Parts: sequence; structure tokens; C-alpha cells
Amino acid sequence: MNDDYALTAETPSIRDYLRLRVSAGLSPKAEANATAGLPNTWFAVVVRKDDQAVGMGRIIGDGGLFFQIVDIAVEPAHQGRGLGKAIMTALMDQLHRDAQGAYVSLIADGEANRLYAQYGFEPTAPKSIGMAQVIR
Repeated sequence: MNDDYALTAETPSIRDYLRLRVSAGLSPKAEANATAGLPNTWFAVVVRKDDQAVGMGRIIGDGGLFFQIVDIAVEPAHQGRGLGKAIMTALMDQLHRDAQGAYVSLIADGEANRLYAQYGFEPTAPKSIGMAQVIR
């Protein structure tokens, strides 16, 4: 990440959150769900260029035992500049400071597993298998 970008510890605004998810190719979320969920963020970062949010990442969890890394998103025009690594480094630094002994999980979309492996994440199979469901 170069000096043109600023990373700050903050939860993204609802508008930025919804926009960044779609822009980065993640599934869209309803505004009402984002309004309810974002205040429950344990820790988050936003990357800005010229005061415009271009990347984000969040950690959710119970505050002690279990955490999940979610919403790692960088606008395509800003990818390939180390922003994903900067986001993950900030999230992992926070976990190492305040969540010793906790179980931290994530779901890797596409080729993102290569980024997450650099931070010590490993597939859980065959010992366990991640499962998910979207409530409709």
C-alpha cells in the first residue's frame, strides 16, 4: 500500500459498505440488514483514497472465544496495490493484541484463499467442513 491510500480503524458507513461489497464482487446486502449488523462489528478498517472509501474489512464475533473475518473488499480499480494485505494485516494485528486463544474463521471466496494462507489460515477439511446458509 502506498502513500496515496490511508487505512483507518473504523466501521464503514452503510453506504460505503453496500457499495464496496457490490463493487468487489461480493453478494449484495439489504440496507436494513447492514443498518442492524454494522454496529455489532468488533473491529473494522476502511481504506481511503482522496477521501473515498475504496476498501474495507471487518471482524465480527463474541468478543472473546470466536471471531470471523468478513467483508474483505477492495474496489477492482484499486486491486493489486497491496490493499488486501494491508487490510488483513490490520485485522490480524488487532486479533493478536486482543483475542489471544480465540478461534478465528473466515470463508475464502475464489482465489482469496491465497491471501488468507499468508496469514496462517488453513482449510479445515477433512477434520471439519465449513457450512453456510442464507436465510430467505
